[in-house]
Amino acid sequence: MTWRHYLLFVVFFSCTAGLAGRVIYLAINEQKFLQQQGDERAIREETISAQRGVIRDRWGEALAISTPAYNVWVDPSVKVPSADEIARLGVLLAIDPGEVARKLSNRKLGYVQLKRRITWSEAQSVRAGKFAGVHLETVYRRYYPAGEVAAHVVGYSGLGSRGVGGAAEQDEVALEVGLEGIEKAFDDKLRALPGLKLVMRDDKGQNIRDLEYVKAPKHGEDLALSIDLRLQYLAYRELKAAVAGHAAASASLVMLDVKTGDILALVNQPSYNPNEGIPENYVGMRNKAIADGIEPGSTAKPFAALAGLESGRFSVDSEFDTAPGYIRVVDKTVKDPVNYQTLTLGGVLQKSSQVGIVKLTLGLERNAVYDVLTRAGVGEPVNSGFPGENAGRISPDGLRSDVVRVTMAYGYGFTVSPLQLARAYLTLARSGDKPPVSILRSEMPAQGQQVFQPELARGVLNMLEAVTEKNGTGYGAHIAGYRVAGKTGTARVVGGQGYDDTRHVALFAGVVPLERPEIVMVVVIHEPSRGLSGGGVVAAPVFSRVAERSLRLLGIPGDSRPAPPLQDAAPVLARTST
Repeated sequence: MTWRHYLLFVVFFSCTAGLAGRVIYLAINEQKFLQQQGDERAIREETISAQRGVIRDRWGEALAISTPAYNVWVDPSVKVPSADEIARLGVLLAIDPGEVARKLSNRKLGYVQLKRRITWSEAQSVRAGKFAGVHLETVYRRYYPAGEVAAHVVGYSGLGSRGVGGAAEQDEVALEVGLEGIEKAFDDKLRALPGLKLVMRDDKGQNIRDLEYVKAPKHGEDLALSIDLRLQYLAYRELKAAVAGHAAASASLVMLDVKTGDILALVNQPSYNPNEGIPENYVGMRNKAIADGIEPGSTAKPFAALAGLESGRFSVDSEFDTAPGYIRVVDKTVKDPVNYQTLTLGGVLQKSSQVGIVKLTLGLERNAVYDVLTRAGVGEPVNSGFPGENAGRISPDGLRSDVVRVTMAYGYGFTVSPLQLARAYLTLARSGDKPPVSILRSEMPAQGQQVFQPELARGVLNMLEAVTEKNGTGYGAHIAGYRVAGKTGTARVVGGQGYDDTRHVALFAGVVPLERPEIVMVVVIHEPSRGLSGGGVVAAPVFSRVAERSLRLLGIPGDSRPAPPLQDAAPVLARTST
């Protein structure tokens, strides 16, 4: 054997020994490093989706639910789609291909989201496209079955974010966060928090096995609202028709359950559909029934009458000479539409006589009407559970002035929300007991605070029945077979130069059935513009239509002494405007 053979043998042996030594070194000294490198390529943190709580009406009908949706994502450290595939994805998902390419250029990232919450049909198209490295993960998106019918009650939610571990994979996880209505007010209960798990993936980015559950998902709590979706729909339909029929600017309706104080229906016009895109600063977003302050006009007069009864100076049968149809208060002239001559206190309410209310108020202590209104809840929050409640505004400042006192008695100089006004009439319907009002379903009758003497509150309510009879201003609220107590109101709108005689707010507040009150409802229609503006001709008929159908649906029987049949309504409605 020549020396060349020995040299070749030595070189080969040396190389083999070196490689073996390196393998042994790596196996012993670099095992942790190699294991780490393998884990970084195969093991990932992955979120576990959780469902936001379901919002239901009082009978279990869903008002807000979470439905499956899909996020589209790519792991650039494993594989990315080609330029042609990125272009096709851009068309399919309406995203910018250039922006997608920029996001995927960093091959160190383990998770890049291309689009959030696509629909099932869009996800099917992505699957059919078989895009390299493109994955889908199941998440949830909010759906509102009642759409715009319950929009101002339920509100809507949108995407927020919260850090959820796994910063190497993704810095934050998108969450459904309440933005309006009940979704916002009870976000802490409804909100879902995702979980976290470790998974092993193959070289194509597909999950092979779940390795460890790091954090369990937390599903949101369900909520049962006081709303009856059947009545909500009736109220929505009639209010929308009234706004269209009178070419009004907007409108609100609130219906309360007398026994529990529950809000059975709450609607506004215009409304919006929370399932669709909502334009920025859209006027229909505002929940006017709870957020707007309005001067209640003549719907405040029953509380002035109650102040008169409480004083002991006046009774139901007290008479007021309203001739010649106007009265001078300091430098202000207060007028009635016609000269009603002599009216009882009940007649003053039935005809909505301004002169009669002025004479009543001037015969009372300075703070008498103010005191009754504040006890009825004017100026204090209702605390119904809605965000953004308007507490109204009322002040004793200026009560030394006779003008301030009388204007307060017929509903000017202070503001209430429609919900506040409904709560005030609810107190009358409960014989002076002021209950809490809630948007959450109550299991038991409400326990309230006795703020008025029962017999006096009941006396006022009984007088209000005449308002809805043939010669009253609120005959449009009449319901055949039921006795209705209520009051019309027509308030002028404040403009840039003071009160505008061409713009009005039409109101009706009512209770039915009178013998055993079950429903209180307030209807407010802003700026009707087709010739009619009074509460008796604009708002009262809406009350009648909604209340009649609601009473039938709820199975509430008529009064033992039924109201007279509805007839000759048109001439009466044409004559009344207050």
